[in-house]
Amino acid sequence: MKTVKTSPFTDQEPGTSGLRKQTKHFQQAHYLENFVQSIFSAIGNTVGKTLVLGGDGRFFNVPAIQTIIKMAAANGFSRLLIGQNGILSTPAASLLIRKYKTDGGIILSASHNPGGQNGDFGIKYNTPNGGPAPEKVTEAIYQNTLSISEYKIESNEDINLDTLGQTQINDMTVEIIDSVSDYADMMEDIYDFELIKQGVKSKTLSLCFDAMHAVTGPYAREIFINRLGLDASLVINSIPLEDFGGGHPDPNQAHAEELMKIMNSDQAPDLGAASDGDGDRNMILGQNFFVTPSDSLAVMSANITEIKAYKAGISGVARSMPTSQAVDKVAEKLGIPCYETPTGWKFFGNLLDANKIALCGEESFGTGSNHIREKDGIWAVLFWLNLLAIKKQSVEKIVSSHWTIYGRHYYGRHDYEAIDSNSANKLMMTLREKLTGLISKKVGDYTITDACDFAYTDPIDGSISAKQGIIIQLNPDARIIFRLSGTGTQGATLRVYLEKYEADSNKQSFDTTQVLEPLAELSKTIADIVHFTGRTSADVIT
Repeated sequence: MKTVKTSPFTDQEPGTSGLRKQTKHFQQAHYLENFVQSIFSAIGNTVGKTLVLGGDGRFFNVPAIQTIIKMAAANGFSRLLIGQNGILSTPAASLLIRKYKTDGGIILSASHNPGGQNGDFGIKYNTPNGGPAPEKVTEAIYQNTLSISEYKIESNEDINLDTLGQTQINDMTVEIIDSVSDYADMMEDIYDFELIKQGVKSKTLSLCFDAMHAVTGPYAREIFINRLGLDASLVINSIPLEDFGGGHPDPNQAHAEELMKIMNSDQAPDLGAASDGDGDRNMILGQNFFVTPSDSLAVMSANITEIKAYKAGISGVARSMPTSQAVDKVAEKLGIPCYETPTGWKFFGNLLDANKIALCGEESFGTGSNHIREKDGIWAVLFWLNLLAIKKQSVEKIVSSHWTIYGRHYYGRHDYEAIDSNSANKLMMTLREKLTGLISKKVGDYTITDACDFAYTDPIDGSISAKQGIIIQLNPDARIIFRLSGTGTQGATLRVYLEKYEADSNKQSFDTTQVLEPLAELSKTIADIVHFTGRTSADVIT
């Protein structure tokens, strides 16, 4: 073991899901090591502790794992559980932390961000409950990065990550484990695999799943092909690649082009789905039909007792503040609480641990339940597959029937990407300063009924999270939300969320873009977007 002298980097403050930077930035001397040592310092008393370790297979994944192994040994950890080949989806990592009662885990991923040498890289620490570190822990990590002067590391050679089994590094055991089996077994416990297999065998149920050359490929092949018997040719892009095949592993209509082409064809299967870089996000499609993540959460909530593992009902639901209010309508009818939290899965963790909720989701293509403490892409796809097997209806029919009962929330997100950070901050600051003056103001065909800067007081631990996004409430039945994203690595991303509620079933089949266009124009006026960003239109609309 050796102690290496180092100096702090000033840009290692974790965002909503760990530290994300361009890969080349992470490859600077001492950069990764500083952050890892800061995690270990925040954990405290690491001697004898156990960690789960793995990542989404992107470029720099394996070298980073080798470095963390050596640092863990030098810091006195007694055991590491590492996914074979360094592969471990974020949901699977959460499961392993919980199942084997480890002292947390380190996940290497930049989620839906591009990979490769010129792409992005990320690292985050998950606590012993399996969920992302809460703000008090990430703040401790950040403070450590600002004062670090040295880190500890072993000088042993790299170990073999490809072969299952154990390796000893001094007093620490490194165990290479099957990345998929524990997770696949859990999915079989939650869902009715026999019913799904019957539908597949009778050719009344089919799925096309796009792994986007990311981490879910091995999980999809084991679950969808080996265990459920689905057509192997319809599990596409299933080999994890360091650069995700040159694509963008973000499961949305703009980036999953091959899947969209299949699902919009005359030969489309019953269900289309995709997951992202680290496997925690999902996109759900029917035949020539897109299900917004907000609607997906609402439909899941309304049908939760149809699923084997949730037949007894659920204690409550939660959504992130920018997610549409569709699930609120379901919760109201079911007579269960619906919590509104800031963006970031860590805010759901306390609610899940306290059994206040059992189902939660975000508009950014993330849905999950109390089975782990992360959002879970494969789990969400299986939910829909199981629901189709039960209802024997199309995806479109299930969703349109849901709208008839609960009303439709037309919804969209406009992203202005890689804008100047100072300009983005000025936009938000200026908007905050004029909030009170907006109330009762007439804008277009709407009247602003409320304007606030969303703050959240955690009902479990009392912690307060302020300045989480600006909500402009409109009459009749609409809202616009402005928020700066914490997942980008270049400049800033302004996210603008548009929502319009329609209770009349005769007005629920209109084009979403057409319905939301007036709100999109209003958002530019209210926040003076063109002035501050120089952009006349969003870069990505989902």
